[in-house]
Amino acid sequence: MSMEEINVPAHLIHLLSREQAWHYRILPKGEANGTLDFYCDSEADSYSLSSELEVVLGKDISLMALQESEITRLLSTYYFKEQGKRELKPISYSAADSDFLDSLITEAKGLKSSDIHIETYEKKCRVRVRIDGMMVERYVLDKADYPALINKIKIMANLDIAEKRLPQDGRIHYKNAEDKFDIRVSVLPTLHGEKVVLRLLNNSAANIELTKVGLSGFDLDNYLQGVKRPNGILLISGPTGSGKTTTLYATLKHLNKETRNILTIEDPIEYTLEGINQVQLKESIGLTFASALRTFLRQDPDVIMVGEIRDPETANMAIRAALTGHLVLSTIHTNSAWGTVSRLMDMGIPGFLVANTLNTSVAQRLVRLLCPHCKCSEPLNEGAYPKQFKPFFKLSSHNVAKGCQECFYTGYKGRKAVYEVIPVDQELSIEIKKGNSYVDPLLKERGIKTLAENAFELFAAGETSIDEIYPLLFSY
Repeated sequence: MSMEEINVPAHLIHLLSREQAWHYRILPKGEANGTLDFYCDSEADSYSLSSELEVVLGKDISLMALQESEITRLLSTYYFKEQGKRELKPISYSAADSDFLDSLITEAKGLKSSDIHIETYEKKCRVRVRIDGMMVERYVLDKADYPALINKIKIMANLDIAEKRLPQDGRIHYKNAEDKFDIRVSVLPTLHGEKVVLRLLNNSAANIELTKVGLSGFDLDNYLQGVKRPNGILLISGPTGSGKTTTLYATLKHLNKETRNILTIEDPIEYTLEGINQVQLKESIGLTFASALRTFLRQDPDVIMVGEIRDPETANMAIRAALTGHLVLSTIHTNSAWGTVSRLMDMGIPGFLVANTLNTSVAQRLVRLLCPHCKCSEPLNEGAYPKQFKPFFKLSSHNVAKGCQECFYTGYKGRKAVYEVIPVDQELSIEIKKGNSYVDPLLKERGIKTLAENAFELFAAGETSIDEIYPLLFSY
């Protein structure tokens, strides 16, 4: 039997702790008629192992041998451990236990997860975590324990435990012996109960640098030209979870000087930066992006950061702030850097105002990087590209994801941002006033690379796979 055919459901994984699985080198196969079936290492003494397991687990044991390499691969997939200094503590598998939530948060943080999803269905409840943009199921919970877990989260986030019909949002200031950080909490009523998403926020901005976010030398120069301008709007576009906020914070850190007054309105405040006045959005009491911007203009600002331009009122206030001599940084949801122009006009901003205020437009996406320990090269078939895509240059081979213990057998380790940076000069401003949406020849003259080109270069360099950049190639 190959590893690809072996799929261990989450409720079976929890028959063993992580330490037991690695110590005995076993993996749950199934349970029937009071007997637990396990995969085991072919090198193990099956009689001694089954006898010891019967004492430890208190049930009859049946073993099926697998090759040593397959057992190691499966253990790394289903019982993965934190790569780093400290070993994760054993986690109890019952949500009723008092330390379950603390252990869950500690584990997710150790695995560099961005979100924890706690969700309930008709017959089961489960916990999933998002690692490098992908969801991984980690635990199956008892339906009877689920309400107590949700109430504990609500109490920690100062939410109303009696309200189960309406969505609620809150925040947990989490602290343990080794770390402290904020968690954004979102509670959503669903058909079978309340679903909770915990967003783990990294409060430290110490490691965020513009030179490290993924901008090429050429794009970084163009971006810094816009950042250095004393006024205008600098917009970063992309879908949720594409790293826009990280780029904005890196920009704020670059601009943060004693001689500048920097104000931000955010939802949520993901990083704290010393020397910057940060305001948390609170729509329930009327503190919106637009209302905060009005007050900001009376606070003698040099730089203003708005978390997101999501409605015409906010767009108009941002334009007004830029027209009165301020540098405004913000994000917006569009598919490309030039698409930002159309989006602003759709919000009711006249073309001449967009042309006079927009100084730089950026589009970005995140792509997963291949694990450097296990990626391998294969011949490239031209059919791997989207049908309408013409490669920017010919490649005979490419790297593919393989999987190893270092990357938990996913084949990927870490992510990198891919950018498209358009500095808006006088000629492009004229095109905006004309309402011209096709400016590709002008951008090529300036050597500006699209998202697809930059993604393809990352692929050609062997850092990522065709599967990761495939969606971006459609935009070319």
